[in-house]
Amino acid sequence: MIRFVDSLLNRITMYRLVLYYLIFLLVVAFFISVANPSSDPFALMASVALLLAVAAITNRIFSSVFKVSANVESVYITALILALIITPLQSFGDFWFMAWAAILAIASKYIVAINRKHLFNPAAFAVALTYFTVNQSASWWVGSGSMLPFVILGGLLVVRKLGRFDMVLSFLMAAIGTIFVSSLFTGGDFVTSMQKQILYSPLLFFAVIILTEPLTTPPTRRLRIVYGALVGFLFTPQFHFGAIFITPEIAILIGNVFSYIVSSKQKLVLRLKEKNRISPDTYEFIFPVPRRFAFMPGQYMEWTLGHPDTDSRGNRRYFTIASSPTEHSLRLGVKFNKNSSSYKEALFNMVPNTEIIASQLAGDFVLPNNPQQKVVLIAGGIGITPFRSMIKYLLDNHQHRQITLFYTATTVNDFVYKDVFDRAQLELGLKTIYSVTDKSNLPSSWTGQVGRLNHQMIKSAVPDYRNCLFYISGPRGMVDSLNDILHKLGVASYQIKKDYFAGLA
Repeated sequence: MIRFVDSLLNRITMYRLVLYYLIFLLVVAFFISVANPSSDPFALMASVALLLAVAAITNRIFSSVFKVSANVESVYITALILALIITPLQSFGDFWFMAWAAILAIASKYIVAINRKHLFNPAAFAVALTYFTVNQSASWWVGSGSMLPFVILGGLLVVRKLGRFDMVLSFLMAAIGTIFVSSLFTGGDFVTSMQKQILYSPLLFFAVIILTEPLTTPPTRRLRIVYGALVGFLFTPQFHFGAIFITPEIAILIGNVFSYIVSSKQKLVLRLKEKNRISPDTYEFIFPVPRRFAFMPGQYMEWTLGHPDTDSRGNRRYFTIASSPTEHSLRLGVKFNKNSSSYKEALFNMVPNTEIIASQLAGDFVLPNNPQQKVVLIAGGIGITPFRSMIKYLLDNHQHRQITLFYTATTVNDFVYKDVFDRAQLELGLKTIYSVTDKSNLPSSWTGQVGRLNHQMIKSAVPDYRNCLFYISGPRGMVDSLNDILHKLGVASYQIKKDYFAGLA
């Protein structure tokens, strides 16, 4: 069942999954409202329509003024979040409050931004500002007992897609711990307080939607855990400064400031130097670096490519850097499929001197600091890119490490960067095992493995595997499957580092 769910998740972008989830919650809320005589389902419909219209118009104006392409899905997501946290229209005065909130949310993406990256969660920023400017605030009505099962159901899919269970868990543990300590000091009932937080507060919706917004979270796992704990600590209603209480939106804005402080500030405006076909459906893009740019082999960046007729999947993608920090260029290895997004089509059609923006350097999928640590690298398809960066770095620094590389591809022609790995075999003693999964067109000269990587291949090639640190990179299904195999072999979770590609075609 889990693999089936992962297969579905791999076919959908993160933004689209969140959009579908929010639509699902609003549909559920509509039917709950229909069944409740004291509620007005048409007020909810009118609120959604108003927020979507105002957000779309505001975004069109600001994108034209700032001359930047916008991710249309993110605009709709912001509007629908506002629809779930602001009480549906009850009077004419609510109309202006709701419209003002939508304008502030979208405007913040352009105005309260540094290097074209918004600093705060747009929806949270808007409702915090409306509180201080027009003395009206969000009710966070989505946090109710009737909505809870549906919030949890879709929320689990969103968090799994993003791979942020650790951050969400640190948030929940900090919030629960704060409530417990507060109950001890005030003599309150901890169980009752927790029931209120779970059933009658936006705790879980906040955790899976507001907390996890990719653009305002820290770049590494450890910092994300600290970020989650900080926001969880502030989220509970016990904290206030004079007459100002820490509301959910203020808690996340403080967290966003922390995230900005600890995140990379680097932004590169790059121009394509050359594009090379390195396999039947994979191309390498090479960009000269205009200035010294420091990163660690295995890290990734957000790549923004403005182009006309942007589809709903937007103009941003995350790609691992395939080049080594020792090279004077940034390389991307990108696989192209049929029915690609407008982004992938624009990327494929890039010609020399076409401009692209690289920012938000992040990731802790990097080699261990201890050079004596034995390492096993496992790549599937284009998941080989971080390993190309790592091995090229070791080659350029003449650094010997005990590394075994398993590289699986569909056919022999799908293997890329073999020149780097073959050289590392000769100069560094890199042990490389290639395996193809398509047996139908296997050349007679093939001497590598055939079939998907399994426990026997691992045990045969790496007898002391229990002493190794494993890195797995590739499609989500492959990563999870290999993770299960390693666990069955007795490899501990802390010995496994995972990197996967979320299907942003």
